[in-house]
Amino acid sequence: MSSTTRPMEAIAEAGEGIPSFRWALAALSLSMLLSSLGTSIANVGLPALAEAFDASFQQVQWVVLAYLLAITTLIVSVGRLGDMVGRRRLLISGIAFFTIASVLCGVAPTLSMLIAARAAQGLGAAIMMALAMALVGETVPKARTGSAMGLLGTTSAIGTALGPSLGGLLIAGLGWRAIFLAGVPLGVAAFFLAFRSLPADSEAPKDRASFDTVGTLLLALTLAAYALAMTIGRGSFGPLNMGLLLAAIFAGVLFVLAEARTASPLLRLAMFRDPVLSAGLATSALVSTVMMATLVVGPFYLSRGLGLDAALVGLVMSAGPLVAALAGVPAGRLVDRLGAQPMTVAGLTAIAVGGFLLSLFPPGFGVAGYVAPMVIVTAGYALFQAANNTAVMKDVGPGERGIVSGMLNLSRNLGLVTGASFMGAVFALAVGTSAITAAAPEAVAAGMRITFTVAAALIVAALVVAVMSRAFVSRASVPSDVR
Repeated sequence: MSSTTRPMEAIAEAGEGIPSFRWALAALSLSMLLSSLGTSIANVGLPALAEAFDASFQQVQWVVLAYLLAITTLIVSVGRLGDMVGRRRLLISGIAFFTIASVLCGVAPTLSMLIAARAAQGLGAAIMMALAMALVGETVPKARTGSAMGLLGTTSAIGTALGPSLGGLLIAGLGWRAIFLAGVPLGVAAFFLAFRSLPADSEAPKDRASFDTVGTLLLALTLAAYALAMTIGRGSFGPLNMGLLLAAIFAGVLFVLAEARTASPLLRLAMFRDPVLSAGLATSALVSTVMMATLVVGPFYLSRGLGLDAALVGLVMSAGPLVAALAGVPAGRLVDRLGAQPMTVAGLTAIAVGGFLLSLFPPGFGVAGYVAPMVIVTAGYALFQAANNTAVMKDVGPGERGIVSGMLNLSRNLGLVTGASFMGAVFALAVGTSAITAAAPEAVAAGMRITFTVAAALIVAALVVAVMSRAFVSRASVPSDVR
């Protein structure tokens, strides 16, 4: 039997078919690159879209929101579906769906059709994000799991960093449609690479009738309501936001009740008794909340607090994703060599140290006083991501890799959504005005220091969760007659 048709677990456990495993990892990395690029490349095109369709900012922002909402609401469900019908075939279908949706985005004649195509593109991205990480456990030898997770983190960071600059060049040279059509050749390459290199699914597809439709709809409603509550209103939290948040809580309660009663739940609630999984999800959400603060607060501090022009702000802001991209693979190797749990703690410690330095350095330190702590923060983030994802995914059973990967990605997305709202509100409150663009440089600098004090405190909380989880696991592994 050839390496391209043997079951995934057999190849991963034996470490055989190394060229095939490397090509498979390349396919998974390209899938992550596509999904992250789809998020970042559209933001730079909003002014051009507003002009092209004669629309307001509130209308064109749905080009971004539709994509993010589709990912957030569906990523757990598609992970579960991959566990049931086969992760390889669903990933290949997701890549094809993303590529076709990219074409539809590029040729959309109206804003409504563009938004609908972006939602479809988000579904393809959700499949790629959930299943790329899940397939690492089946295509990569266990001893190299950390390195593989680091590589996926690197390609995701490259996609995030590349989006704004590539999007700006494409719009300037070819127009806004090019930012969506650029994903088509990459999607075609990912499709054929995945089709040729990913081994066959190890099991026959399970009965699709057992898929938890009610739970899927309730979870999607919960997540959509929460994400909308955190994102609409451009930073204000009015009656509509509160109503959506209450709807999210109500739908969440219904979801828990439904999962406790169904024979084949979307999420087994007993999974959350696993301290490694629970701690991994909680710390991922907290860290993502803090990382969003760098994207929300950083541009205002650099432009208003330090007086940099737009070009320099963009250049300085690119330092973070660049460090994350460079640190991803070395971080994964450290995880393989030293262990996932210690490196999770080390990564969180680095983020906390960088956050505290950002809260302490005065504006007199200039750009260096911002970049140096950010290098520590983003390097720590790369190490944390590789370690945390490895710790959670390494020993997950073959039948649950998709759902657990979906949950990990969901915790990250919810952290980003929460961070955009919560950390933005902390910054505005610390500055003393919602009109931050008109605030004095001293007020903006003070707001930045207070915001990153809060951010560092959140990371300390994540550290406590990680250390307590590690202590619990260590205690549970000791035989009772030895305690």
